[in-house]
Amino acid sequence: MRVLVAPDSFKGSASAVQVAGWIRQGWLDARPEDTVVVLPLADGGEGTIDAIRGATTESSIQQATVDGPGGLGPAPWLLLQDGTAVVELAACCGLPMWPAPDPLGAHTYALGQVLRAAAATPEVRRLVVALGGSASTDGGSGALQALGARITSADGRPLPLGGGALEHVAAVDLTPLVAPPSGGVDLLVDVDAPLLGPHGAAAQFGPQKGAAPADVQLLDQALARFADVIGADGASAGAGAAGGTAYGLSTAWGARLQPGSSTVADLVGFGDAVERADLVITGEGCLDEQSLRGKVVGYVAEQAGNAGKDVWACVGRADARPTALARICELVELADSPAGALAQPQVWLRQAGRQLAGAVQ
Repeated sequence: MRVLVAPDSFKGSASAVQVAGWIRQGWLDARPEDTVVVLPLADGGEGTIDAIRGATTESSIQQATVDGPGGLGPAPWLLLQDGTAVVELAACCGLPMWPAPDPLGAHTYALGQVLRAAAATPEVRRLVVALGGSASTDGGSGALQALGARITSADGRPLPLGGGALEHVAAVDLTPLVAPPSGGVDLLVDVDAPLLGPHGAAAQFGPQKGAAPADVQLLDQALARFADVIGADGASAGAGAAGGTAYGLSTAWGARLQPGSSTVADLVGFGDAVERADLVITGEGCLDEQSLRGKVVGYVAEQAGNAGKDVWACVGRADARPTALARICELVELADSPAGALAQPQVWLRQAGRQLAGAVQ
């Protein structure tokens, strides 16, 4: 029997690479004669570089020097054999990298520095940018400044970094921007929020980045000012991703918005792997109603189901039980408590692999 293990990470507990490996070990404990292929996945959030690197044999980690939340230091990006460069916002200026939430001052300048370094690399033909896990609501203005854009206030001085400063933006000169690679730029998003308004970047995601109600109002007004100066509509679905970074990079740099799960799956050859599998196992930390809407579990269930394969899932806990998943194993049941499952993910994921293998008829 050939089994494909293609999970997302268990956020706060285990990476997608670890999850896939531990399930594989457990399965082979019970059924050593089977072939178990691991293909860690991601939806464009934190851990995207690790997942793609873990699922591809010909890739190499590169380093860019950035002026990030912790000061000057290295930030990784991934170079694939076909000339695709994978850049992860969370790895250079994501929320965990800031000493404390700074809703008005957090920015994407380090992201722009990584993009600039990757775009200047001769081997790079295309950029794929994972936007999840952002700490900022700056409309991508910081990234654009690092890429060469001149963003100034009414007195002609460069605007300070951070979303709060955008309320004072008077001019945006995009002519000094460095050129993107010949194959263009794809932004991985898993939200459909527009830039502005009650469902926009500030209102939807600002509070989880530390924004108080007054901050949310200021940031929304600042982003509106930024959009007015640039002169491009921010109403399109997904423009509000990563605090409006999707808006800035798509408007000024011609980047394309792409669904994260399917783009990552394409990069790692998920379709071919499904065709060769007899059974597909996916997973994530919490299975809920959102899991089938643009997330890894939903994408795997849909694509594998369309290929006529059974799909099983290993999850931390299940708050929903979609019929697309023929079997679900919950770590909280194996460990008898959420705390137990979180404390020893390796133990319980391996046990889950054994249990799933034992269910084969």
